[in-house]
Amino acid sequence: MTSMIKTSKVTKVVSTSEGELQILSPISFEVKAGESIAIIGASGSGKSTLLGLLAGLDESTNGEIWLNGAPLHTMGEEERAVFRGQHVGFIFQSFMLVQSLTALENVMLPAEIAGLSNAKQRAMDILSDVGLSHRAHHFPNQLSGGEQQRVAIARAFITSPKILFADEPTGNLDAKNSEKVEGLLFKMNREKGTTLVLVTHDNNLAAKCDRQLTMTAGELSETRQSTHPVDREVV
Repeated sequence: MTSMIKTSKVTKVVSTSEGELQILSPISFEVKAGESIAIIGASGSGKSTLLGLLAGLDESTNGEIWLNGAPLHTMGEEERAVFRGQHVGFIFQSFMLVQSLTALENVMLPAEIAGLSNAKQRAMDILSDVGLSHRAHHFPNQLSGGEQQRVAIARAFITSPKILFADEPTGNLDAKNSEKVEGLLFKMNREKGTTLVLVTHDNNLAAKCDRQLTMTAGELSETRQSTHPVDREVV
């Protein structure tokens, strides 16, 4: 199985009024294509920082990051943005939907930016996949939190990304909606072969992933690695 993500001695240091602060110690790990990975740890441990670096949303201070064989660490901001549009999906805890656009228009947006044909039909098909075709013409403020997160999932998957990053994807949801969102994430992971990397506080969600990694004060360690496939029931 080929590597979808590979890092070597990745660090992140930021300047503060009191001097330099090291957020991430040298981190080296690998994620195989099609794997699902949970990164867990306390608030402030560096989980979201690492996710942002892996997705190309931010730049590491040192080290190398390879995504789908491409050297992310050598790319400038504009080049990373183009690469993300072609290979990466990202789901935010706060949904990050454009409030002035309908659910359909929000989902269409990445496909239009990427210049994909039939963006509207693609968006309708994937809204149907997440059970929201009947809400296509509603605006985000007319949708529940669970519905907004499902729109965000549809938006992330419309370009058929090889890698999906999700930052606390169930963090703002109740138990019922969390279950639905979990089911959708693993359904997409299984059916489309998308590599899935989650940052989560939810131990139940983390346990459904193939592997669990723990972030502690900027250091990453392997917590659990499955030897058998986890049964992921789709709700």
